[in-house]
Amino acid sequence: MVRKLKYHEQKLLRRLELVSWEAAPGNLAEVRALRRYRVGRREDYARYKALSREVRALARRLRDLSPASAAFRARCAAALLEKLYALGLVGSRRSLAVCERVSAASFCRRRLPCLLLKLRMAQNLRHAVTFVEQGHVRVGPEVVTDPALLVPRAMEDFITWADASRLRLKVLDYNQERDDFDLAA
Repeated sequence: MVRKLKYHEQKLLRRLELVSWEAAPGNLAEVRALRRYRVGRREDYARYKALSREVRALARRLRDLSPASAAFRARCAAALLEKLYALGLVGSRRSLAVCERVSAASFCRRRLPCLLLKLRMAQNLRHAVTFVEQGHVRVGPEVVTDPALLVPRAMEDFITWADASRLRLKVLDYNQERDDFDLAA
């Protein structure tokens, strides 16, 4: 017979799911990737792994199609490569071999904080995640507060500081580009 848990014990165990906890040997690599890319939720990384697995499986299926359906294979391969290139997951649209190398890390590199680091808007990934969560960054016209946002190539050029951001004003002051009209407002 097991005793009833006290209130503080229940509170500590509330978010811990002992049933679904995986103690697999691959878990260490997953934890390392979660830390490297500052992925806050393990579910996001699991979703990235599942998506990359599906992309690789689809590429293998397209590769293994019979030579009789070469036109269909070429059309589907071109559509898949175009989609993956537009998302920024692959570097070129030349062959299906690049689809075999899509991994969860490819998805993690397209997250907004990683792109802030790439665009040199943040010094490190921890600061980039903080900037996004505090609402200092916008993608296009919308201010984004979710660091799990995957930014496609087309939207990469529209990552800027939010209008009401103090960081934007500091950058403008540093570059001596701040307008006098902004000072009055």
